[in-house]
Parts: sequence; C-alpha cells; structure tokens
Amino acid sequence: MAVKTVLEAVREAMREEMQRDERVFILGEDVGARGGVFLATDGFLEEFGEERVIDTPLAEASIAAVAIGAAIHGMRPIAEIEFADFIWPTINQIVGEAAKVRYGTNGQLHVPMVLRAPQGGGVRGALYHSQSVEAFFAHTPGLKVVNPATPYDAKGLLKSAIRDDDPVIFLEHKRTYRLVRGEVPDEEYTIPLSSADVKLEGEDLSVITYGLMVHHCLEAAQTLADEGVSVEVVDLRTLRPLDSETILESVRKTGKALIVHEDSKAGGIGGEVASIIGEEAFEYLDGPVTRLAGPEVPAMPFSPAMEAMYMLDSDKIADAMRKLAAY
Repeated sequence: MAVKTVLEAVREAMREEMQRDERVFILGEDVGARGGVFLATDGFLEEFGEERVIDTPLAEASIAAVAIGAAIHGMRPIAEIEFADFIWPTINQIVGEAAKVRYGTNGQLHVPMVLRAPQGGGVRGALYHSQSVEAFFAHTPGLKVVNPATPYDAKGLLKSAIRDDDPVIFLEHKRTYRLVRGEVPDEEYTIPLSSADVKLEGEDLSVITYGLMVHHCLEAAQTLADEGVSVEVVDLRTLRPLDSETILESVRKTGKALIVHEDSKAGGIGGEVASIIGEEAFEYLDGPVTRLAGPEVPAMPFSPAMEAMYMLDSDKIADAMRKLAAY
C-alpha cells in the first residue's frame, strides 16, 4: 500500500471514478485550468477534457443548481465549492430542492450528486476561510454528510459518495490535506456512508469525534494512556446518517462519553450524539455525557494568538479526558 496525503486520496478517488463511469464530471470555480484552489483536480482538464471538467463563474448557487439538474438527468456531478465559507448561496438549491427530490417525486427522481467543500480552521483563514458548516446540513433529511479524517477514509468514502443515488455533502478539513498521511490500498475499495470507525480501542472512556479532531484526540489518548487511562476513540466519519450502533457499543463498554468537535457547541453534532447516548445508553453511564467544542463566537479570529485560543488541541482535549475519567 502506498502512503498518501488526504488531498492525494481525494484526487485519486475522483480520478478513478471518472475513469470508471463516464457520467461523472466535475464543476466548480478554478477546477479546470488551475486544478482547483488546493489542486484537488490538478491534471484533470488535460485527462478528461473541458466537457467533464468545467470551470464555472463565481456563482455558488448556480454551481449547485447545474449539478442538481445534471444529476436528475442521469449524470453524477461532483460540484466543488472552493471554501465551505461560501457554501451559503447553495442552501436553497441543496436544502430546499436537492434534499427533497426523491421524497417529493415518490422515488421517481433522485439526485446523485456530491458537493465537495474544504472547511475548518487552524490555517490563518480568519472569518471567511475557516468555518465549520456540517451542522447546518446534517440537520436536513434527504442529505448525507461526510467528514473524513484520514487518506484511507477520504478515498473510500468519496467513492461511495459519488456512487450514491442521493445528494452527499462531502466536507474535507483543509488542515488535513497535506499534513495527514496514511496508507491507501492499491486495490479497489469503498466505505459505507453510514459507518463510524473505532480508531483506538479503550476501556475507561469513549471519545466520539470526527475530522481534524480525530488526530488531536488520538494524541491526547496517548497522553492519557501514559497516565494509566485507557481511551477509546470513535471516528464518526459520516455525520448523517450517524452510526448509532458503534457509538452505543463503545459507550456501553466504557461508561463515559466525551464528544469533541471544532464547530461551536450549541446546535452542533455533539448535541445529537449526546441525545442518542442519553436515550439509548443512560443506564450504562458512570459520568455525564460531556461535549468539548469551539467557543460561542461568530467566527474564527484572524490573530494567530486568538486563533490558537479558539482551536481545540490535544492538550485541551487531554484535560477534558482527565476530568471525565475522574468520575
């Protein structure tokens, strides 16, 4: 198996799916000649041509609308939004239209499209290049929402998303693009969109997380292991639908649950996970279901010092682990 970055895994998944299925095409700002703002589609224009790699105007609502129309007519578009911070113009198209098509037509039509967007902080992106948008879409029935943490997961989940017959929001933390490396099989594989993954097994405490935070949680878990506390780290991978069984199996084993995400706490994914645990595993708990999340401020600050205060890291997570483990 070759070692790849998350960005390389994303690029490889799209290339292989375009080679496998001529219905797959890419559209978005700068995806063609430039190869994408992060070079996720580097070389695609030369390989697949301008009919399947389409540079669009700076018009996110139109990008989403074209993708929806193409999907309804039998294509499998991958629409790229350069930064998740600019995904808001697509809300009416994605939430108001794409999510409802299968239901509204009694299954006669469906929308097999992927909306890719890099998101997250820690890259000095400030107010308009650092947002986490997953909770807005995960609230919507009819959508699937994916947020991978590793190259292996990114490739397998993206392939499944492209082949899925319903709209998928595929969010990639841009800090993982080049910093996170891992083994990726040479042979064909996919990962079901409804499956969480236990990244580290433990006995004393369950940590449920996703995206960039998976790596910080694993580092914090090692710190706690050195202190005699065995931490289990569950990577959700897919935020809608959530893999309730994996979450509950872990919490029933350890009796304690810490939910970690970069996004702000109120209305976030952590609240939904906490509700699942409270409703289905209450009698197994030996301590309060705890959430550790970003602060309740409107946006990521520009100052490097303030950004560091905003972002969670392994030290902050380790402190939360210690507090919960002490119950």
